[in-house]
Amino acid sequence: MGEPSDPPEGTPEGVPRGGDDEYRSVVFDETFVRAARLQEFSAQERITDHTPAVRRLPAARRSGLSRQALVLVLLIAVAFGTAVYMGVRHPYRTPAAERPAEPLRMTVVPLAPEGPVPGARDVGQLYAHSPAARFRAGAEGVPLPPTRRTANFSDDQVVAALLTAKDYVVRSALDPAVVTGGETRAVRVLLDSGQQEQFDESIDRPAADGRHAVTGWLVRFDPARVRLADPHIRARGTLQAAEADSATLEVTTDHTVVYALRPAGAGPDAQASLFTVRRELRFRFDREDLRLHQAELVVSHVQAGPQSCALDPAPRLHPLLAGQRAQHTAPPGTNPYAPDTPAPALCGTLAEAAQPRL
Repeated sequence: MGEPSDPPEGTPEGVPRGGDDEYRSVVFDETFVRAARLQEFSAQERITDHTPAVRRLPAARRSGLSRQALVLVLLIAVAFGTAVYMGVRHPYRTPAAERPAEPLRMTVVPLAPEGPVPGARDVGQLYAHSPAARFRAGAEGVPLPPTRRTANFSDDQVVAALLTAKDYVVRSALDPAVVTGGETRAVRVLLDSGQQEQFDESIDRPAADGRHAVTGWLVRFDPARVRLADPHIRARGTLQAAEADSATLEVTTDHTVVYALRPAGAGPDAQASLFTVRRELRFRFDREDLRLHQAELVVSHVQAGPQSCALDPAPRLHPLLAGQRAQHTAPPGTNPYAPDTPAPALCGTLAEAAQPRL
């Protein structure tokens, strides 16, 4: 017997049955109906125009999005921190960049005069009658050369290397605070960190062993014996930059520095004399040194006079002042069979042409 909605002849074959068949796929079973939670709005809620159509979930159910945002922020922070750490550590450093700093090799040669040291009360007269007549004062005597890029270093990097080398020359030889035996930090901070320990050992325990002479790093006088007669120290020289390899720049400096000196405690009327220091330095720079404004000083060759060869020049230089003569004494003996024998003392003669002609 057909349902009330069926036609008298029955449902044609192949045609869907009425509404029940049409919605058969969405009929809920009894379990789903019993589990459903019905909510009936109050009369006040039904007559209120601004009642939200969807009821908001409790805060506990909305906390999932906040947790996801927090996790995302933490992941971004961790990724950023990892990137910074890897950048600082340079995990892909080249073998040349990991090369330890080479110890400084140095020679300090006193130059003894053949006669008495010339002197004059007027410092300007001394300079005018000496080979240093056209030398410039202070940092102006250490000009930078024309620069150009190399195969592996930009023009800016070459300039940075030259500027660091110039700063070292100026601070270590033209700064009165360093020259008179006090300041050392201004020089130390320009050195590669791998050489600072050697520098400290040289300052604390100077030795004439080719590695630990204070005067191999900087110019130093004994303030108890001499003082600067003119704070404007004069200099002339050259700087040259060249690429040693794809990871290293080298800068070679060659400067002659001239000091006007008087005895410590003497008045302005005391005679002054000139003391000359020739310094040849070779610096090495990797890209980290260029970034930090530091240098690896690998070779230092110093000639200084007039001074006596009888005194050890490792802790400080010993200038002979106006009217003084050098003591002609034989250097200490050297035993080539003894492995612990210090390096033989070196001494030269200061040419007459290097002295002022008064």
